[in-house]
Amino acid sequence: MCSLFTRPRCIWPDLPKEPDMRPIPFLTAILVTAVLYLAVFERDRLLAFARGATAQEVTEPAGAAEGESGSGAVAQAVAEVRSVGVVALRSQARTIDSAVRLRGETQAIRKVAVRAETTGAVISEPLRKGAFVKTGDLLCELDPGTRAASLKQARAALAEAQARVPESEAALEEAKAVLEEAQINYTAAKELKKGGYAAETTLLGRAAGVRGAEAAIASAKAGLEATHSGIEAAQAAVAAAEREIDLLTITAPFDGLLESDAAELGSLLQPGSLCAEVIQLDPIKVVGYVAETEVARVTRDAQAGARLATGETVAGRVTFLSRSADPTTRTFEVEITVPNPDLTLRDGQTADIAISAEGALAHKVPQSALTLNNEGRLGVRVVEPGDVVGFMPVKLLRDDIDGVWLGGLPERADIIVVGQDFVTKGVHVAPTYREAAQ
Repeated sequence: MCSLFTRPRCIWPDLPKEPDMRPIPFLTAILVTAVLYLAVFERDRLLAFARGATAQEVTEPAGAAEGESGSGAVAQAVAEVRSVGVVALRSQARTIDSAVRLRGETQAIRKVAVRAETTGAVISEPLRKGAFVKTGDLLCELDPGTRAASLKQARAALAEAQARVPESEAALEEAKAVLEEAQINYTAAKELKKGGYAAETTLLGRAAGVRGAEAAIASAKAGLEATHSGIEAAQAAVAAAEREIDLLTITAPFDGLLESDAAELGSLLQPGSLCAEVIQLDPIKVVGYVAETEVARVTRDAQAGARLATGETVAGRVTFLSRSADPTTRTFEVEITVPNPDLTLRDGQTADIAISAEGALAHKVPQSALTLNNEGRLGVRVVEPGDVVGFMPVKLLRDDIDGVWLGGLPERADIIVVGQDFVTKGVHVAPTYREAAQ
């Protein structure tokens, strides 16, 4: 009999054992690993075996990997494998206008919110938005109130100040005459004093008279200057009163369209209150932002075009290119001025912009011909001498409905357009050619 201190199987009796199933998952894992290895690392050999190559051909290298230079032995082994059929395009480079392309929007050449500069109630009938106005047309007229009386008062003060001028000038002339007389008396007393015919006190009295006359002249001059200052102050008051009256009439600063209703009749406007918003759409600007890698290709006065979201196309010239980049996007603002005499173009429309730049040699191929190499570089596969596949990186210059224009290729190139995804660099192919015109 087992106690609590005996082995566990004394407490729990032996149960029947289930069959061990571990070898089956282990073998499955080995089989899956082998298949993945063949599919990834021995792909070329596996394809060669599927095409019916001999055992010796299968055991030898089937081709060079993308981006490798390849050795003579590898090239010989690839040549022994059956060639892959592809279709290649015999392409001749052509010179195209490699335009700088960017997105932007239309903007009014002018857009001004006309605001009041003084306080007053509107006494004119409002103009409705969409109305066309010319320079000087009335937008808002304000109640003058007591401004006319203030102007009359300022003008009266000006007349009074101007009337004091003759009086001040006469006082100055009188003071000058008194000074002249005092100087004569002083000179005479001085000569008599030399001959002993005048007392010292007489000479001193004549000198005091001269000094008094000089002080009178200084006072007369100060009075005349004060009179002129009063005239200038009165003139400033008149100008301010006239300006206040002029500010009661708010007019259009330029020819354009009203983007908002003018201020309603009876509404109170204060300095800074909106009277109306006027925009000028002829000409109109198309504004975009060019990347710093392309900004050197854009010049002032260059021809440019834009396609709007409505499908309409417009043409103009570059009139502004920013010298300072946006600190966030590192792009440069560019403005294109476009004629808009019929005002069909509106402010804020989305536009695809193309700015003409120096031409470049390019090949036109189907977009499907583009591929990536093992390093992730965009390019095309070409047929090199000896019917060997090569890879050439390209630069996308322009895209059309029926293909793309590529740069970075030689003037003549046999570009693989069918089957390029099933071959790699260094593989022998059996190309079928077609001309680019087809």
